Amino acid sequence: MALLKCGWLWRQSSILRRWKRNWFVLWVDGTLVYYHDDTGRDMDGRINIKFNCRDVRTGRECRDIPPPEGRTRECLMCIVQRDGSKTMLCAESEDDAVAWKIAILEAKATQVHLYDPYDDYYQTVPLDSHQAMYVSSDYYGNQYGAPGTTHVIFREDPYRVSGDQMALGLLAGAASGAALGSFMWMPCWF
Repeated sequence: MALLKCGWLWRQSSILRRWKRNWFVLWVDGTLVYYHDDTGRDMDGRINIKFNCRDVRTGRECRDIPPPEGRTRECLMCIVQRDGSKTMLCAESEDDAVAWKIAILEAKATQVHLYDPYDDYYQTVPLDSHQAMYVSSDYYGNQYGAPGTTHVIFREDPYRVSGDQMALGLLAGAASGAALGSFMWMPCWF
């Protein structure tokens, strides 16, 4: 897949709302990946711009977001996703923020065509920047409904942590730690 844009951006963390500097890579198929550093080894997260991005805001459109120290509000970007979550980003300059917004909107609108190895018998459907699926339009084998039925499939990003079960996990960990901790003192009592 072709690279559309890459560079350093500040990203606001989802839990503590701290600003972290990450290396962002935007692929032409609409995948925005961010890494810990520019080597690209440790991926921190991924956003599928083509399917999950509803809006991209920059500058004064990003209300109620304090920019990182030493940056102005004009450097801010906000990617609003379909599920209502927002990814807050901050560029090095106002021009860089506008360039990232244009690149993200271009990646969202660009139609991606991959090589079709079966001579128009199969249609290529890109899943992400590294995988593609070949679908035949003539064969209706194992399916959920009759031919012509529209199916809507929502895929969840495996790198996104929703935090629904975090409180339950903390409670279970505290309870088991307290129970096991009391057994450690048992030999001292007898």
